[in-house]
Amino acid sequence: MKSIRKLFNVMHHYLYNIRKSQQTDILLLGALLARQNKALPILDNIADAEFKVFSQAGDDGIIQYLIHKVQIPLKIFIEFGVENYVESNTRFLLRHDNWSGLVIDGSRKAIDYIMSDDIYYQHDLQALEAFITRDNINDLISSRGIDGEIGLLSVDIDGNDYWVWKAIEVVQPVIVVAEYNSVFGKHRPVTVPYKPDFVRSAEHYSYLYFGASLKALYVLAEEKGYSLVGCNAVGNNAYFVRNDRLGELKALSVEEGYVESQFRESRNKKGQLNYLRGTQRYECIKGMPVINVATGETELL
Repeated sequence: MKSIRKLFNVMHHYLYNIRKSQQTDILLLGALLARQNKALPILDNIADAEFKVFSQAGDDGIIQYLIHKVQIPLKIFIEFGVENYVESNTRFLLRHDNWSGLVIDGSRKAIDYIMSDDIYYQHDLQALEAFITRDNINDLISSRGIDGEIGLLSVDIDGNDYWVWKAIEVVQPVIVVAEYNSVFGKHRPVTVPYKPDFVRSAEHYSYLYFGASLKALYVLAEEKGYSLVGCNAVGNNAYFVRNDRLGELKALSVEEGYVESQFRESRNKKGQLNYLRGTQRYECIKGMPVINVATGETELL
């Protein structure tokens, strides 16, 4: 199985950049791995299920593993922060599993691209242009006729992620995929202060000051009735399952689930990549304000 995954990842990089008519091959390989993931036993580390077809990292595989381990009557997803939806957490669910869903992005150009893509008429997909805030997210979702229980929610907006997930009440997803900021560490439950017009690139030149720590999302998940079941191998997405659907899946502590990212995507003051590593990344944003979600107090990194 590992050899098939290795071959698949090599072919992914090659096939993804060639014309659409040839991308059938990568979908066939993805279908093979999805079938294998369906038969997997309960894993100690959900990252062992990883493969990618359309996801940024191995999240397609993790999602395929989880949807076959929990009961999901309604095959509906919501994902926001999708850009043009070429790379996303739910596109494989749409193409391979024929789920329906809603994607939201703040770029008109990105939404136009999605609506011109063949997937838009081939599947039950809705695409909405909107800059998401905690005040409008419920109205945005309900305006598309979605409410109640859904299968999966994917939150990745590089900023107010904690505050937006906290605000969502109109839907009750079985699975939540939420981006966390590994640079904030694993010990403090902190998030960037809420700012309706938060834009990552404008808040700090380094691009490292955004989102929430895994522990902050963990605290929020507990409040909402979810358990952490793991993170992806690259350390940017955390997976939560609603407690009433957890089944045999193991609930993890932050210490058990945390994965430190190795991303070197930081910028200098001229906007150029400067490839900070490890603790250099934290030192770059040290002193920036954060909210401790356990106490509600403003603290400094």
